[in-house]
Amino acid sequence: MTDPTPDTLVKPALDPDDQAPSRWTVALRDIVSGSPLRTFLAIVLAFVVGAVLIVLTNEDFLESVGYIFSRPSDAISAAVSAVSEGYGALFRGSILNLEGNSFAQVVRPLTETLRLATPLIVAGLGIGLSFRVGMFNIGGQGQLLFGAGFAGFVSFQLHLPFPLHLLVAVIAGIGGAAAYGALVGFLKARTGANEVIVTIMLNYIAFYLLTYLMRTPVMQDPTAGGTPKTPAPDVSAQLPLLFGDSFALNWGFVLVIAATVFFWWLMERSTLGYRFRAVGLNPNAALTAGINVNRIYVVAMAISAGFVGIAGVTQALGRTSGFTPTVDAGIGFDAITVALLGGSSAGGVFLAGLLFGAMKAGGPSMQIADVPPELLGVVQGIIVLLIAAPPLVRAIFRLPSPSARTAGDRAKRRSAKKGGVK
Repeated sequence: MTDPTPDTLVKPALDPDDQAPSRWTVALRDIVSGSPLRTFLAIVLAFVVGAVLIVLTNEDFLESVGYIFSRPSDAISAAVSAVSEGYGALFRGSILNLEGNSFAQVVRPLTETLRLATPLIVAGLGIGLSFRVGMFNIGGQGQLLFGAGFAGFVSFQLHLPFPLHLLVAVIAGIGGAAAYGALVGFLKARTGANEVIVTIMLNYIAFYLLTYLMRTPVMQDPTAGGTPKTPAPDVSAQLPLLFGDSFALNWGFVLVIAATVFFWWLMERSTLGYRFRAVGLNPNAALTAGINVNRIYVVAMAISAGFVGIAGVTQALGRTSGFTPTVDAGIGFDAITVALLGGSSAGGVFLAGLLFGAMKAGGPSMQIADVPPELLGVVQGIIVLLIAAPPLVRAIFRLPSPSARTAGDRAKRRSAKKGGVK
């Protein structure tokens, strides 16, 4: 019996623990699915930087700098006072106004935070879904405009009783946005088109198409003159107020809560959500497992845009007057930040949307306290920077990297296998 040649030796199967994904896959996964601790530290660090900016631009602090060595207590007192007044104004404008004379005045800031967070949350869910499928949906603006356009058209062109009229308008808005998003998935699946470029270009198409229609009898308010604006939605198609006339919060927030629960079920409990996650982790492996990846791209982009379309619905039907082409109010792009901050999970996006809604609600109060509201934009930008650069946060706070933890786990498992431990 002869010794086997090298060609006849049976090669051992690769250990799945040793099959490391590519560097870019690891980076993308690290950004999208950030740990709660890293996210919290990023938010805290951003607000610390904001506090430093408040101090460095405060008039009383700058005056005390001239004699800081002879009387440092004045500078410290001015710095503490500036930060407490600035962030105190943010609290009063977004959570509770304890200086209010009535219960409505005390809690109105909280309702305003919920109102402003409503479209951010649901749009963030849509963008987050595309992230988890491995796609970059930068078309939130166009999809929101399509949702608002379809919902608005039905709200003033059809005349139906409540709540049928409202239900039809909501379905039309979601369906219009979903169809617009499905086009992106179709182009990617059939032609390999880059979804980033396609969605950006479709933003322009949606904006100018809606503007054009608002200058025609199709969607123009006859009383608006030459201004592109839609007629007011019928009362039967408007989202009812949630707590009466004292507050602007409407039933759109309830719709968003339902959408958040549905998103969680879809991504964590349904078969379709499993396929979404499989394609997002490794489309080649998903294809080998029998998943139709091209179909998943189309379905995922349609559902992603459908969520963003709900934001358009709340913008169009949550008012008593018509809207202009600027109805998106930057929500389509803010939703990207919300999705990143929330780790593309249902609970994370919901909380991130509340945070950004609070910043929007508290901006005017900070301006009254002589703190420029643009400061909150800086804070938001720093949060995005830190979320998109996980190694920076880990270096600042000396956190272990996921790759180090994974390598350690693989080493332990290999030691256990060699030692015969089961």
